[in-house]
Amino acid sequence: MHYKEAIRIAPTFADAYSNMGNALKEMQDIQGAMQCYTRAIQINPAFADAHSNLASIHKDSGQIPEAIASYRTALKLKPDFPDAYCNLAHCLQIVCDWTDYNARMKKLVAIVADQLDKNRLPSVHPHHSMLYPLSHAFRKAIAARHGNLCLEKINVLHKPPYDHPKDLVASKGRLRIGYISSDFGNHPTSHLMQSIPGFHNKENVEVFCYALSPDDGTTFRGKIEKESEHFIDLSQIPCNGKAADRIHQDGIQILVNMNGYTKGARNEIFALRPAPIQSMWLGYPGTSGASFMDYLITDVITSPLEQADQYSEKLAYMPNTFFVGDHAQMFPHLKERAVLGTTSSGVKIIDNKSVINATDLKPVLEMQDIKIKKETVPLHLPLTNGDSASNDDEKVVETPIIEINTTTAQMQTMVTQGQVSTCMNGVVVQNGLATSQVNNKAATGEEPPANVIVTTRVQYGLPEDSVVYCNFNQLYKIDPATLQMWVNILNRVHNSVLWLLRFPAVGEQNVLNAATQMGLSPGRIIFSHVAPKEEHVRRGQLADVCLDSPLCNGHTTGMDVLWAGTPMITLPGETLASRVAASQLNCLGCPELVAYTRAEYEDIAVRLGNDADYLRRIRAKVWKLRRTSPLFDCHQYALDMERLYRRMWARYEKGLPADHITEPF
Repeated sequence: MHYKEAIRIAPTFADAYSNMGNALKEMQDIQGAMQCYTRAIQINPAFADAHSNLASIHKDSGQIPEAIASYRTALKLKPDFPDAYCNLAHCLQIVCDWTDYNARMKKLVAIVADQLDKNRLPSVHPHHSMLYPLSHAFRKAIAARHGNLCLEKINVLHKPPYDHPKDLVASKGRLRIGYISSDFGNHPTSHLMQSIPGFHNKENVEVFCYALSPDDGTTFRGKIEKESEHFIDLSQIPCNGKAADRIHQDGIQILVNMNGYTKGARNEIFALRPAPIQSMWLGYPGTSGASFMDYLITDVITSPLEQADQYSEKLAYMPNTFFVGDHAQMFPHLKERAVLGTTSSGVKIIDNKSVINATDLKPVLEMQDIKIKKETVPLHLPLTNGDSASNDDEKVVETPIIEINTTTAQMQTMVTQGQVSTCMNGVVVQNGLATSQVNNKAATGEEPPANVIVTTRVQYGLPEDSVVYCNFNQLYKIDPATLQMWVNILNRVHNSVLWLLRFPAVGEQNVLNAATQMGLSPGRIIFSHVAPKEEHVRRGQLADVCLDSPLCNGHTTGMDVLWAGTPMITLPGETLASRVAASQLNCLGCPELVAYTRAEYEDIAVRLGNDADYLRRIRAKVWKLRRTSPLFDCHQYALDMERLYRRMWARYEKGLPADHITEPF
């Protein structure tokens, strides 16, 4: 109202429009904020702050080219503008525009160093800090500044500290665990952990889930709400003080922060310390830097103890990996597969050219006029050349190969003609591209598809007889050094392509141009559109090998591609975000896919590309282990979490401060 009054008195007061835009943006009125910034610029075209504010609206709305243009205008008007520069750098990272990349990184680091030295809030957001060549001390300090902001905000409430009992009398011996997240709904975090509340042992723990966002109507939200003993919608309690009061009244003993510094977070609640023990978990790939967070749930691969100084929290180790995936429950139709091909002897079988999935494959496999043989591949491999094979080599993976004949040719016709589905002897077979048309809840992963689904390389313009490397991450996770490795691999594996996503679409041409400059011939990189969740996971079966991005790994996407049975090669760095894939692969039982130098990363990928028998065996190993290793075992994961929570509580109960919990269970 004050800004409106100022505008009424002075209609050409550009600052008032810009400030009102900031207020509207804070209130989530994006359209109103954009109108205010635009009006401020109309009044004063040289108003750099208004251009930068408008750019931030474009950036948050996914309009990256418009954001880049506005940030550049702001910097022309005000060259010494750290916020605009760092936000521009992030926009350029999103679209893989690496023009003057090294100079940009050097300047960005200098800006952060100057801001930290002057005790200012850095212009690089904590969630973006892992993308830049900052020191660990700088990343931790950036996070700490944001943690201190939360403390400053809650200080105005003048709330006395809460009293916390040191026993479990009120909860009758059970630990009360509170999970707080803005992502209980159709979000990767829920895709990963939606079964955990229900899998917790109610004799040991009492689960409270606190939602920071309104109900989105999805089954993800419904499942978590139904399977938690207590589900509280804190979006209906916007006051952080009152929200903290509610948590304290519930008697929570361990409060779990699943947001960190991601969108929708309310870290001010944690700053008020409504629970005696507070821990980070899963949703944020780094340290909070905050004095009010006691632990970070991680593992020995992701966060080695020798790197503990990167974190403000004490490290609490899960026994296998801290990462979790609900894929076995969400995508049961990918537990088994059949392959459409030829059963002729001596003909090379490609197990991912045309793949058939269903929750129950029997109706297809038992058709009378279909000829089937099973391809058998030994499961285990020696880790290095020259090692003797283990007894486990007797274990095998069997894949049904369905002969292409008059009946099964209907599937190929369906795909080539773009039909939604076809019917074979009374069995409905669905085109893998048509899930959204058939059942939207199946497309989003909210329920398994009811039909048999066919997924082929033809559907995505992938060559049927080439080695297909893939990476399905957002493009901001790629840097020039990573693309150079990928180009080197493609040049050493001649019959190969790299499959990427238009994530975002405006980054495609920048990647192609950069690859050409690095010495890659045209046509070797193939882009696809971002797909609905179920299709995204299922189509991962078509790739031979996933090339992980070392700068920031595929976290959820790593789990997605491994559940599809596709091997993933990774190169861990020192940050948490760069070590998650190594943790996943070690938990899966495939440490041979973890490289420790760039040359080793390339060599592993090249061997898989050029040695067809080795590739078959590694693919068979991943296919088998995803169902027998702990990686996708949410039941075991929930049990392990409870054991870890008990260790946290035992220290607190004895009056001891938080400390690293690293001993094996």
